[in-house]
Amino acid sequence: MLIADDQVMIRDGLAALLSSDPGIEVIGQAGNGREAVEMARRLDPDVIVMDIRMPEMDGLAATAELVGEPAADADPAGARPKVLVLTTFDLDEYVYEALGSGASGFLLKDASAADLVNGVRIVAAGDALLAPSITRRLIGDFARRRRHQRPSPKATAALTPRELDVLRLIARGLSNAEIAGELVLAEQTVKTHVGHVLTKLALRDRTQAVVYAYENGLVG
Repeated sequence: MLIADDQVMIRDGLAALLSSDPGIEVIGQAGNGREAVEMARRLDPDVIVMDIRMPEMDGLAATAELVGEPAADADPAGARPKVLVLTTFDLDEYVYEALGSGASGFLLKDASAADLVNGVRIVAAGDALLAPSITRRLIGDFARRRRHQRPSPKATAALTPRELDVLRLIARGLSNAEIAGELVLAEQTVKTHVGHVLTKLALRDRTQAVVYAYENGLVG
C-alpha cells in the first residue's frame, strides 16, 4: 500500500502503524497528489491512504485520476488501486467531492489504530468504508445535493428482489460476509449478486452503490 500526506510526521506515523500489521506492506510514501499518482502507477499498490489537502495536486484530483480512466501506458487488465481518504472533519466539504471522485473509503484522522488497519483491509477486499460518525449524514446530504442527477427508476426495476436486498444491505455498510449471514446465503453467492447490482446499475463500486441506494430512497 501507499501513503499520501504532505506532513512527514503523519506519513511516518501511519507507515509505522500500518507496517506493524503482518498483513500490510507499505511500499511507498508520497508528499502530494502528483507524487501519489506517479508512485501508484510505478509501484501498483492495492490501497492508497490519501490525505485531501496537499500541495501541487490535492487528494481529490489524485483520486479522480487514479480511479478514473486508466493511463494510456497502463495495463488495461490491471486493477486500479482502492483509495481510503483520511479527513480531519466529519463534515468537511471536501469529503463530498471525494465521494464523487471515486474513493472507496473514508476515515477521520482521529480514528483508532485498529480502525485504520481494519479500514485498509476492508477497502482492499473491495468493500466500501465510511466512518460510523459520518455515514448517514455524509451519504444523505450527498444524495440531496445530486437529486437532479437521479438515475432512471427503470434501472432499479431491473434488479431482482434478492439483488435489491443485497443493495440495501450494502447501503447499511455490511460486508459480503455479513450480508451472507443476514440473508442466509453463501458468501460467493453474495459476491455474484453484488456484481450483478453494479453491472445493472452501471456503478463503479460499492461506494457508488451506497450513494445510489440513498438517492433512490432504498434506505432511510
